[in-house]
Amino acid sequence: MCARSVSSRAVVLDQSFIGRTYPPGTPYQVSREKIAEFATAIGDTSALSRDPEVARTAGHPDVVAPPTFLTILTLGVIDKLATDPDLGLDYSRMVHGDQSFTHHRPATAGDRLTVTTTIEDIFARAGNDFLTVRAEIADDAGEPVCTAKAQLVVRGEDA
Repeated sequence: MCARSVSSRAVVLDQSFIGRTYPPGTPYQVSREKIAEFATAIGDTSALSRDPEVARTAGHPDVVAPPTFLTILTLGVIDKLATDPDLGLDYSRMVHGDQSFTHHRPATAGDRLTVTTTIEDIFARAGNDFLTVRAEIADDAGEPVCTAKAQLVVRGEDA
């Protein structure tokens, strides 16, 4: 099967990928330093993200990552999809359309997290292809930490 077909309006992603799941890769080690760097980058001044004692007093095992911290993990997911030649995703034409997070618990320093990715939908609209991806982020015990969803837009040739 052809990975993609080209029309004058858009690259068409292979819809047989809907429902495909990519297994977890190497676990990501969440550290105090990475949380602090991310918090600084987004202007988050919360002591929960920087002071272990404040986080423990609030009932957490260690400092707490800001809610969008897990974007770090989902970017790796996008790279995995972009390097799958059979999908036909042209990374140079891709833009990020939407992102959402459903947190099951906060990510904290000391977590080792893995991501299992599923392609939920692929469709075309207005000369562009849309790819909806779900990332299930879990800890070492397999307990859910977050469900992240992203919609990627692959701009058509005329877009």
